[in-house]
Amino acid sequence: MRSSPERRRGGGERPLSRLTVPAAALLGLGAGLLFPQNGRLWDSLNRALPAPPDGRVVVVGVDDTSLRDYGPPTVWPPELYAQALNTLDQAGVQTVGLDPRLSALARTPDLAWVFARPNVVLSSTPGEPLGALEGQRLPTGVVTLDPDPSGVVRRFRTALPDPSGDLLPSFSRQLAVSAGQTVPLDPQPRLLRQFRRDASRLAAIPFRDVVNGNVRFGDLQGRVVILGVTAASEPGSTLLDPAGQPTPLPVLQAQAVSTLLAPPPTLLPGWLVALLAVTAAALAAWLGGLWGFGIALGTLALAAPLWLVNVWFPGVTVSVAAILGMALVALERWWTLRTLGTRDPLTGMGNRLAFTRAVEHRWPGRAGRPLGLLLVDLSGFRAVNEKYGRGAGDEVLRDLAARLQAQKRRGDLVFRWGPDEFAVLLDNVGPAEIGSLSDSLMASLDGLSYRDLPLRASVGAATTSPDTSTPADLLEAASRSRYRMKYGQAQRE
Repeated sequence: MRSSPERRRGGGERPLSRLTVPAAALLGLGAGLLFPQNGRLWDSLNRALPAPPDGRVVVVGVDDTSLRDYGPPTVWPPELYAQALNTLDQAGVQTVGLDPRLSALARTPDLAWVFARPNVVLSSTPGEPLGALEGQRLPTGVVTLDPDPSGVVRRFRTALPDPSGDLLPSFSRQLAVSAGQTVPLDPQPRLLRQFRRDASRLAAIPFRDVVNGNVRFGDLQGRVVILGVTAASEPGSTLLDPAGQPTPLPVLQAQAVSTLLAPPPTLLPGWLVALLAVTAAALAAWLGGLWGFGIALGTLALAAPLWLVNVWFPGVTVSVAAILGMALVALERWWTLRTLGTRDPLTGMGNRLAFTRAVEHRWPGRAGRPLGLLLVDLSGFRAVNEKYGRGAGDEVLRDLAARLQAQKRRGDLVFRWGPDEFAVLLDNVGPAEIGSLSDSLMASLDGLSYRDLPLRASVGAATTSPDTSTPADLLEAASRSRYRMKYGQAQRE
């Protein structure tokens, strides 16, 4: 008797473990498609692993010392601004960006002539008109630093839509473009990269030193300079950087410009994220045990080294996919333990206890839906065990279970009744149908054999009637029918 792999595994009564891996793959696919990016993970990596400082961007800050020397910027004479700008021009700076406070002063008639230079970029706050200097068409941009509710700036934009729907370029984008970087207009927030503090250089060059010429021109040549108020004593002059540290606004603008000047991060395409999530979930389900935790931790830890090479890896998504695969394994184990006492481990069919519960459940409705019972036993099974071993006998039983499962109708249930016996509980079968169902099953089991040993199945059939008062009566009737069939087969031989 030859049996297919499907039958050897128990036919249609497939254990839950055969569904765990594909189900885990589907859950992983869903996780990968729904969450291809991990904003919170990348925020954490940005704080924990800041990038090297970008030397192309320099801040000239109006600090507390400059304010003590010159007073507030609103009362400075034009010559003071002119002296600072002349020093920057002499040093060969590429672009000078003015923060909103100084840009507002630059638009006044008294100071417009001082700042009317081709390498000056003006800024404005959202909603403020982007007016250029009189007689000049200088680049202008909107400050698009986006503090979250806690006041931490983690995102910025390269463009901001105006009421008419047009995109207004951001201040940081204009400065990056002036440095030769191609930056598209995009109103979607992007991550503000955190940069390491470099002890070998000042966070900002004091404005007073620029006015007095006490700077090395080599530190400014070819640089993008952001000129703004960095004094801690000035209200509203600081926000929290991605690491939660109070930082002057011009320094945050410098971080935004440096972010745009840095190589763009490598984001994994959506199909690759989905594939990785599917693989992690399916592998966790296939390996079982605690392997899912190892895969989850490994993929999450992988995000850090990849971040250092500018690859933004969605480790949380892949890790969650692995956890989902492991959760299905746990569900499978729970279901196995729950059904352990009512399922035959060899064939996957219900055992006698499961048969008893099924009959008790259906017995009250037998008047409207008569119950039928087929008892099947296998002659010649002992000879297979004796000649070829118990493994061969197990193969015979699995094949017989698969055949019974294939022949049953919808609503019928198959159980292993004894060492070489099976019971088929039939749903809604009266005396007129029970004979044809029994004959059909006998025909499907005709000619059974295992190698050189013949096997013969005997089928006893019974159905409930007004005289059948208990399940034991139904079993007794099916048993008598089976014995009569076996006796008839023996007589014919």
